[in-house]
Amino acid sequence: MANDTLTPSDGAILVVLMAEARPMLNTELIARYGINVEKQRRERLNRLQLVHSERSHPTYSHVLDDKGWTRVHEELDVSSPKARAIGGALAALHANLRDRVLPRTGYHNLTELFSRTDIAPRELATNLETRLRATYAALAAEPRAGVALARLRPFFADLPKSDVDEALRRLNRAPDVNLFPEENQKSLTDADRTAAVHLGGQDKHLLAIGV
Repeated sequence: MANDTLTPSDGAILVVLMAEARPMLNTELIARYGINVEKQRRERLNRLQLVHSERSHPTYSHVLDDKGWTRVHEELDVSSPKARAIGGALAALHANLRDRVLPRTGYHNLTELFSRTDIAPRELATNLETRLRATYAALAAEPRAGVALARLRPFFADLPKSDVDEALRRLNRAPDVNLFPEENQKSLTDADRTAAVHLGGQDKHLLAIGV
């Protein structure tokens, strides 16, 4: 659909939410960055699963969704006819951060790089469970919120599924971690079933972390 093409303003919103890596009230986006995620844009970004928004009276809270984290690894049009230099600077920063800086950091993707969990790259490189925690922290709307394993899997495409499965089983032994099945089995998609990890005689589709 033509309406699904991202505008420069859409790209700027994704970059800001990537950098913040947390839910942000629309009023805060306006105050800090001059960005107003109006109804039509919000509904479209939500439908495309790039941004997740929740009502937080009297405004909305926005956070980068799973497909949003994937999308920021691609080219983003942030050009502006009224501010060509600023748009060009943002485009250069985004492209070089992704293509030149990220490979030097030891992080595997921008989700890990911008995660608010304080984890050193060397830990992520040697500890898959730590990497799972960092990715969960970036995707979860709040601690203890269930995150579908189908959302986590794309961030571990560099590893065999069996390695990730085993790391999830080890992680599940921690007191603050819970792997659990989707209660409404009829709502499961093929992606959910493929992403599930078998544990305790059941397929687990969701991960929750938090005390």
